[in-house]
Amino acid sequence: MTIDIRPFDIGETEAVVSLWQATGLTRPWNNPYQDIRRKLSVQPELFLVAVADRVVVGSVMAGYDGHRGWLYYLASDPARRGEGIGRRLVEEAEERLLAMGCPKVQLMVRPDSNGAQGFYRELGYEPFDTWTTGKRLIAD
Repeated sequence: MTIDIRPFDIGETEAVVSLWQATGLTRPWNNPYQDIRRKLSVQPELFLVAVADRVVVGSVMAGYDGHRGWLYYLASDPARRGEGIGRRLVEEAEERLLAMGCPKVQLMVRPDSNGAQGFYRELGYEPFDTWTTGKRLIAD
């Protein structure tokens, strides 16, 4: 079955949120609907979905701030793991970032996501020590 990688369409919102929930990406402090709305206002062409037979089977959000690119919300349908969906999404996001002049890309993986860590290592991502911190500017 052919899998197409293309920009997200607003009509796919429920399918994408369901995918994120099924893969454990959602958190109570991040409203996924709000995250989608916000992404669509900034570099919407970097919000990609993988679609097979008109069904969303993967997603990734990418962004570029002029210094580095970031990847978020990489997900693939758990029933379709091992088909290369995540790899293709990352590669497409990297290609789009590179076309924008982005010299490097980073992402954050939760410490308990051992599978994700191995996946990214296979794609050439290297762990490095940083202190990641954040501050919420808008309470959702």
